[in-house]
Amino acid sequence: QVRLVESGGGSVQAGGSLRLSCAASERIFDSYGMAWFRQAPGKEREFVAAISWDGVETNYGDSVKGRFVISRDNTESSVYLQMYILKPEDTAVYYCAASAYTGTAATSRGFYAYWGQGTQVTVSS
Repeated sequence: QVRLVESGGGSVQAGGSLRLSCAASERIFDSYGMAWFRQAPGKEREFVAAISWDGVETNYGDSVKGRFVISRDNTESSVYLQMYILKPEDTAVYYCAASAYTGTAATSRGFYAYWGQGTQVTVSS
């Protein structure tokens, strides 16, 4: 069982930046595709960004392209989400996810078997 623990959430003003981190418990982390999703109150969970096992392939949701950057450090079994130019509509609980099915940067929730508990990001205008 893979355990994922997110950190780095918080409150920030519009235009600011935050960096989320996700630490994985498994030593075989470096074979997993990883992703970030988010869920705002009353909305469905939304794809944010994904990265392949080797960090070569990345994908981003349309609403965050050009503002967010996903990266990973397999030596630390960690994945990161650097968020720039934050907007109030970025306010959500952000979840880290790991795929045991593919090492690619999959964008669909169905590829991800393991999820963290989430970290709150609040952007004020």
